[in-house]
Amino acid sequence: MADTTTPTTRPPNAPKAADGPLWRSRGRSRRSTRNVRALTSAVVVTVVALAVLVVPPVVQLDEQAVDLALKLQPPSLAHPFGTDDVGRDLLLRCVYGLRVSLLVGLVAALVATVIGTAVGAAAAAFGGWTDRVVMRLVDTFSSVPHLLLGIFIVAMFRPGVWPVIVSVALTHWLSTARIVRSEVLSLRARPYVDAAVSGGSSRWRITVRHLLPGVLPQAGLAAVLMVPHAMWHESALSFLGLGLPSHQASLGNLVQTARGSLLAGDWWPTLFPGLFLIVPTLAIAGLAGVWRERINPRRRSELML
Repeated sequence: MADTTTPTTRPPNAPKAADGPLWRSRGRSRRSTRNVRALTSAVVVTVVALAVLVVPPVVQLDEQAVDLALKLQPPSLAHPFGTDDVGRDLLLRCVYGLRVSLLVGLVAALVATVIGTAVGAAAAAFGGWTDRVVMRLVDTFSSVPHLLLGIFIVAMFRPGVWPVIVSVALTHWLSTARIVRSEVLSLRARPYVDAAVSGGSSRWRITVRHLLPGVLPQAGLAAVLMVPHAMWHESALSFLGLGLPSHQASLGNLVQTARGSLLAGDWWPTLFPGLFLIVPTLAIAGLAGVWRERINPRRRSELML
């Protein structure tokens, strides 16, 4: 008996049915998103750098000048960010406070990265009981909250910039030490390191010539990622009254002194210092994220079922 089943017709422009999972590359969209994020972050960081470097020398105004007649003025053309509770220009104080926060963040991140890189590289290069003892010490310090340990360190000194830098640096090198140690352990298994060992190179020469150059990109990335964390740490200490003196412009001090104004309905003394803290840290973190993607590229395809 003849088969009378009508064959199924397919429109000429219809796509063919896939025999298996379809892989679709998303390289262009990922590159476009990454470029936009990198460009936006770079513009914000550039504007912030120009503000903290150019505005104070060009304006040449005293950011601590008090004028009670201008107390808590809302934003206007004369004072774009308004004034605080003693009549000081809030825009100028935010710029000075951001400069202090960036100074603390950059110096503390640099010192913490140097300490963490040296400790992590030494632990992995020497190995054995040295590695075990050093990492147990790192675990011991990591068990204490950073903010609590930072408060303990700052409390031993008078309020100022350098005690805050020391506090942040001594509490933020632990993660860098772990990253550098794991990277050095990975590099020790490379063929060129085995060749250097077979050639009679000393452990110190192998560490300096072969291991440390290999961990510098990861250490640099850790330093950049540490800058926003250090800025928030400094702001938290200043907000608690343990960081910079209350008369010195700091983003944490500005937010702390604006609490009473916020309860009275004056929003600008709190909003603008908060934005000066949030926006630059997000921009720096965005640049660090782009750098991290370049160091550790992700897969650029997606499984479509």
